[in-house]
Amino acid sequence: MSTRIVITGGAGFLGAVLARRLLAAPIGLGGAAPEELGELVLVDLFPPPADLVADPRVRVITGDLTTALPGLGPVDAIFHLAGVVSGAAEADFDLGMRTNLDGTRALLEYARGLETPPVLVFSSSLAVFGSDPAIGPIGEVDDTTLPRPQGSYGVQKFIGEQLVADYSRKGFVRGRSVRLMTVSVRPGKPNAAASSFLSGMIREPLAGVRAACPVPPDTAIALSSPRKTLDGLLLAASVDDSTWGSRTAMNLPALTTTPKEMAAALDRVAGAGTSDLIDWTDDPAVGAIVGSWPARFHTPRAEKLGLEPELSFDDIVSAYLADR
Repeated sequence: MSTRIVITGGAGFLGAVLARRLLAAPIGLGGAAPEELGELVLVDLFPPPADLVADPRVRVITGDLTTALPGLGPVDAIFHLAGVVSGAAEADFDLGMRTNLDGTRALLEYARGLETPPVLVFSSSLAVFGSDPAIGPIGEVDDTTLPRPQGSYGVQKFIGEQLVADYSRKGFVRGRSVRLMTVSVRPGKPNAAASSFLSGMIREPLAGVRAACPVPPDTAIALSSPRKTLDGLLLAASVDDSTWGSRTAMNLPALTTTPKEMAAALDRVAGAGTSDLIDWTDDPAVGAIVGSWPARFHTPRAEKLGLEPELSFDDIVSAYLADR
């Protein structure tokens, strides 16, 4: 027996790292014993990195998700990472709705038509939580906190969570929604996410390039490393339905820090003065989005499954340097 797995957004940073993890050591799906990976299908608007294309087990579908669905055939698991990021979804409402909402619904309908319901891991976001102006600051988030998204991206992700939950209740998929924290440090170029600077302010100075931090230095932020984020996605796919438990999305553990503390960690790990390349320039538009997100999480559900946050931002910077 061998498995077929689909990653939407498979050419992006998280998609490519996830693909490499699956190719290196396939996981058991939904509580089953690990089986040989027969085919890994990467769906994205752009081609994935060359090392993935070269692997004979990888099939690449380049194009819009909705047009790719008819050619997928039966699959055992889907990691749905594709989407328009926060800043872009806020700037272009129609694009966000079309990609983040309509694309997710189309994927669920494809899965519904399969003979055997696949395991479906949906990457949601901490952006489903927000500080409602009529209620006040959100404070610490736990596993029962009511989402109150304050931006289009968060609304679209929250609707996606509810769709996954209902398709799971009906038995169409074995869905697991995972709320990702802001991932830092991401390699490569900046993207349109409102939180993109939280990677750029580390990545660029390490490359000798100036970077901007558009929020006040003491802004509290919830972060996760790429490694811990992948651990959460893979665990969601591997556990059985009973162990996963509630159809409600699971918050991943987070490290709470600030840009000021991140800059200090950068200097400790990379050398004093490295953070001098950071320009502290306020951008109210970015600050309004990022400032509405919660920064402190209590995550007993995830921790019961063995997931833990990074202990310090120093460790995250060190890991990024080791992996470059």
